[in-house]
Amino acid sequence: MSYDINKVKMVISDVDGVWTDGAIYKGKDGIELKRFCVTDGAGVALLREAGLELALISGRHSDATAERAKELKIDNVYNGTLNKIPPYNALKEKFNLTDDEIAYIGDDMIDIPVMELVGVPIATENASNTCKAVAVHITEKSGGYGAFREAVEWILTEQGRLANVFDSLRKKVQNQK
Repeated sequence: MSYDINKVKMVISDVDGVWTDGAIYKGKDGIELKRFCVTDGAGVALLREAGLELALISGRHSDATAERAKELKIDNVYNGTLNKIPPYNALKEKFNLTDDEIAYIGDDMIDIPVMELVGVPIATENASNTCKAVAVHITEKSGGYGAFREAVEWILTEQGRLANVFDSLRKKVQNQK
């Protein structure tokens, strides 16, 4: 599959299995907990600094997902959407993008329909084999262990922008009081 990484203007990601290891912890009173990797939050900062848009499309509704997205100030969140094509199309329209301007990070069957549309489909190390088969890149890290950040760094490296984005972000952090 050929792709042009330099066209990517937006990254869309699944949540469970990409931002998390896919495990769900349920408490007695129905409280749900998920484990998120802090370095993925740094991946969000890198995307912002690079001027790329970000959206999350999760097949399963989760208050934990909504809370993590709120904490990271991710505005484009579709939480509990098994059919990911309608939110994908809404995002394309909202940001006036074409398929080849979007990268998608996924790990399982429900991600494949979107992965088959985007310009740059990415799978996590822990992804299903069917998901990996449609990806142009597979992360070395598993979901929940920095796979999202790794994917972001791969995109920026392939675009030849990672060093400049790191440098710019570092300067911003150093100038904060």
